Amino acid sequence: MGDRMTPMPFPQLVEWVMKEHDDKGTVFGVYRPYQAKAENDRKIFGRTLETPVGPAAGPHTQLTQNIAAAYYAGSRFFELKTVQIIDGEDLPVSKPCIKADDECYNCEWSTELYVPQAQEEYIKAWFLLSVMAKEYGLGAMDGFQFNMSVGYDLEGIKSPKIDLFIESMKDAKDTDTYKNCREYLLENVSMFKNVTKEDIEGISSNICNSVTLSTLHGCPPQEIERIATYLIEVKGLHTFIKCNPTLLGYEFARKTMDEMGYDYVAFGDFHFLDDLQYKDAIPMLQRLMKLAGEKNLEFGVKITNTFPVDVKQNELPSEEMYMSGKSLYPLSISLAAKLAKEFDGQLRISYSGGADYHNIKSIVDAGIWPVTVATTLLKPGGYQRLDQMASELECGSVEFAGVDAEKAAKLAEAAITDEHHVKAVKPLPSRKMNKPVPLTDCYVAPCKEGCPIHQDVTTYLQLSGAGKYEEAMKVIAEKNPLPFITGTICAHNCMSKCNRNFYEDPVNIRGVKLVCAEGGYDALMKEIKAGELKGKKTAVVGGGPAGLAAAYFLTKNGCPATIYEAGDSLGGVVKHVIPGFRISDEAIAKDVALATAYGAEVKLNTRVESLEDLKKAGYDCIILATGASKPGVLKLEAGEAMNALDFLAQFKATDGNVNIGKNVVVIGGGNTAMDTARAVKKTKGVEHSYLVYRRTKRFMPADEEELVMAVEDGVEFKELLSPVKLENGKLICNVMKLSDYDASGRRGVSETGETVEIPADTVIAAVGEQVPTDFLKANGINVNDRGRAMVNEETLETSVSGVYAIGDGLYGPKTVVEAMRDARMAAEAILGAKAARDFDDTVENLGKLYDRRGVLAETKEFKEDSTRCLGCSNICENCAEVCPNRANIAIHVPGMAKHQIIHVDYMCNECGNCKSFCPYDSAPYLDKFTLFANEADMENSKNQGFVVLDQAAVSCKVRYLGNMYTWNAADSDSVIPEGLRKVMETVCKDYDYLLA
Repeated sequence: MGDRMTPMPFPQLVEWVMKEHDDKGTVFGVYRPYQAKAENDRKIFGRTLETPVGPAAGPHTQLTQNIAAAYYAGSRFFELKTVQIIDGEDLPVSKPCIKADDECYNCEWSTELYVPQAQEEYIKAWFLLSVMAKEYGLGAMDGFQFNMSVGYDLEGIKSPKIDLFIESMKDAKDTDTYKNCREYLLENVSMFKNVTKEDIEGISSNICNSVTLSTLHGCPPQEIERIATYLIEVKGLHTFIKCNPTLLGYEFARKTMDEMGYDYVAFGDFHFLDDLQYKDAIPMLQRLMKLAGEKNLEFGVKITNTFPVDVKQNELPSEEMYMSGKSLYPLSISLAAKLAKEFDGQLRISYSGGADYHNIKSIVDAGIWPVTVATTLLKPGGYQRLDQMASELECGSVEFAGVDAEKAAKLAEAAITDEHHVKAVKPLPSRKMNKPVPLTDCYVAPCKEGCPIHQDVTTYLQLSGAGKYEEAMKVIAEKNPLPFITGTICAHNCMSKCNRNFYEDPVNIRGVKLVCAEGGYDALMKEIKAGELKGKKTAVVGGGPAGLAAAYFLTKNGCPATIYEAGDSLGGVVKHVIPGFRISDEAIAKDVALATAYGAEVKLNTRVESLEDLKKAGYDCIILATGASKPGVLKLEAGEAMNALDFLAQFKATDGNVNIGKNVVVIGGGNTAMDTARAVKKTKGVEHSYLVYRRTKRFMPADEEELVMAVEDGVEFKELLSPVKLENGKLICNVMKLSDYDASGRRGVSETGETVEIPADTVIAAVGEQVPTDFLKANGINVNDRGRAMVNEETLETSVSGVYAIGDGLYGPKTVVEAMRDARMAAEAILGAKAARDFDDTVENLGKLYDRRGVLAETKEFKEDSTRCLGCSNICENCAEVCPNRANIAIHVPGMAKHQIIHVDYMCNECGNCKSFCPYDSAPYLDKFTLFANEADMENSKNQGFVVLDQAAVSCKVRYLGNMYTWNAADSDSVIPEGLRKVMETVCKDYDYLLA
């Protein structure tokens, strides 16, 4: 294994396409073909163009199969990957070289192939697309265009190597590749149903009549003009010049990035000063427009190149990387708008820079086309996303009539606040599960895995989508006795793990749960009958979410339980502290009723001090669900701070009539701080609710939605401040500053020596509550150095036999769903059996799931949002979709329920993109079972995998668990697992086109 992919011979490519299409109805893993209609044809460079969209010069136009996959999905304009004089092994590319989990970064540039190899790939692709068009009814055989991209200086472009490439792409008839492809197709014309001999003979040898000039940062304007002049005058090519975002100037770029939340993206003014300047660009472009017009050639600019930024958080193994995608869009479209105005719309603009389904129609409607994309294709759905974009652009026959400068300006203005391009307030949570990807059967629902109670999310989403709320509610209540609370204020880690995050927004799992609760609660409550409770008698100390859940799981499974609650009602912090504007008392009451419906006994206004007394009262087991009841303390040099939970309790009890003055400062950055600051804002008499935190919003521990709601409610954030003392109605704070990134990619904080004063009638501290250590010690329970109970991690039993600790009282302040997880663990330890079952979420009709993949769809109403679920436990295939080279492949293995993923070594260049999107903490290109082309490649790799020694005999050399084996299908006894044996046999029998 190396980081160099191996191009496939043309016969293998054709046979692969034909066999895969005949057997599976797909081409290189793309499920839905785009069929162009002649009524939507456009014209550019004197040729037909069926759709004005396609892949940008980059990872999607490097190999023939990449181009074929893009074409099948809807591309018709292909900006071929840039060629330059430095190529192949002489071109240094750090690997991995792509990181596209949000905005995209890369550290690769021109083709990694040798230039003659690149030429061969493009010619092979030209033939393959031509026959695919006719054979599968995708459009006209000449309805697509290849646009070559060359760089980076005149000397290199005029070199024999690049000159031969340009001439061969202009007319390939004398190349061996063209002759061989043509001959192969003619000799095998009988394999086609719709392609004739005349069709093959009619395939033009004139592959490219246009070029995009790509230059390095810092290339002088005189050099750029000389190259463009050469391409127009000497080579007779329609020419685009690729421009850099640096034309906008450093101040504009920095201000835009900061306003949109990309303040952490680091770049200096070096490239802005060194690159082509706007004042030099305009007259140069005017001269070149005039020259091209005189030669009857089309001329324009390509907006824009990627944007060079510094590597600060170990994103990629380089010092500098190139930014693209959602963060590049506001810069690129702003430059397009500026040039459109400058040239009164007469300068043609080809666009690339954060284009995707959400904005492509508006871009094209402004007269800016063709549009090429890359980042969106690097995300789940992959090439399949092109179908949706191409369909969006069907609007009849269009001729270029200029760029609409006014529309372009509106796009640029809107981009700054567009939710699809603005950075999230908080750093994105990890989408990965903390376990390695298995060699087989890796399909998993990340939402379920991410949920602490493993709620059967996909099952109740299916039922909800069918309007079966009562059945959905039964599924929810199997593991969750608090559906209204978790349907309203759950931290929803399930949604953080949802694969839809890589499309647009997660499925609103929490919202759907609430809809199911509202629609199915009454019917479920009517069905519940409290049965006879027998077995171990358990006392549950505390009537909050943890205690309620513990009692629920015990009584639901026939074991008696009594809840001891010190207060006058059940519900704990949710009932007594969380403000009513977050969740209603009615919703809490329904959950309390459900949790106690199986016969739990409740003793209110009963404080437990001695566990020994409970044992004497006849209880066999005790579950401590006391909550983190010890107030957190903020020590100031002068003055005192009010406790946040005390304030929230008063706020809720008095409906906001708490006397705290006009100016109130809340200290903290967690969810409780957000609730407190919002409640302060709603308190009678308060004019200013300030929130002080020693870091910026980005580094606050609060959930993003909590933070956003605080901003929307008018809370005034005071960032980078550390409180010192409260005196004379003012809170004095030290001013802090963020330091540079350390080796781990984290930013520290330090004092500046400055101070500021904030008006403060009252200061409220939301700095975290603590577990009741004194209570634990008084009852003989051993605690750790943090004062928390020491427990068996599997049962949560403490050092005192029969006594269990759960929820906030065990780990400190956590979430309701984590409290339920603990409650079930303790209940199962007492029951000696499982307290809840899992539901089967198998989908019979996989077609409806495949129809959703690659389709961007905004969040729908709660009742309909289930239709956006991708069904990841039935189909994942992220790694297959996001691989530009198609090196991760989903195969159907007889005898195995679901598709299996194999990695094809010779097609991979180790770009690393699949690692970003695998839901496991793994990199499929390193960790999935790998097919090698030959034994030498296998020796050069550590991957577990196989090489086929004899296809007919199904004989393979296998690396498994670090050991090498020779395996034959006839072997009945083998250390190699059955699933892997089936995979190898299937490759030999059904996927022989994979064998290089």
